[in-house]
Amino acid sequence: MWVVAKYDRKKINFFLEELKKKLKNEVVIYNPKVKVEKFHKKKIISKELNILGDYIFCFNPKFENQKILNELKFTKGLKYFLKGFLKSQKELKEFIKKCKQSENENGFISADFFDIEINKKYKFNNGPLINLIFQVLEIQKTKFKILMSGKIATIKKGFLFSSL
Repeated sequence: MWVVAKYDRKKINFFLEELKKKLKNEVVIYNPKVKVEKFHKKKIISKELNILGDYIFCFNPKFENQKILNELKFTKGLKYFLKGFLKSQKELKEFIKKCKQSENENGFISADFFDIEINKKYKFNNGPLINLIFQVLEIQKTKFKILMSGKIATIKKGFLFSSL
C-alpha cells in the first residue's frame, strides 16, 4: 500500500530512520529527483531537486491498517499523510512506474518524463546549451528537431529543459 507523506525538509533523514525503525525496515521509500545544472559565474553548478517538493512516497502492506497510520502520524519529521491514498492506489502505482521508467542510469528523472509540446518554447537547464531558448519542431523516438536562434538543429533526448 502506497502513501504520500509530507515531511519537514530539515528532518527528512530523521523521519526516514524513525519510519524504518517503527516498521522494522519493511518500508520502501521513493523520492523522484531531477538533476539541474545551471551556469553561474563561468561555472556549472549541479543541483538535485525533488520533483514532489517536500512529499515522498512510502510503501508498506501495513498501511491499509488505520491503526498503524495513527501510530505513525506522530513520527518526528512527518507533517502528515495525504488523505485519499486508499482510493488512489492505481494512480499512485502508475505515476511511480512512469517515474522509474524515465530515470537515467544515475536515478534521476530524464526529460522523457515531462510532456513536450510541438511549437512551444523551452529553455535548456543543463548541458552546453544551458539557458538558450528553443522551439520544438518535431519529436522523434530518440531525438528532437528544434529551432534555435533561427537555425534548425537535431538534439538527442536527455537534455533537461523547462517551458517558458
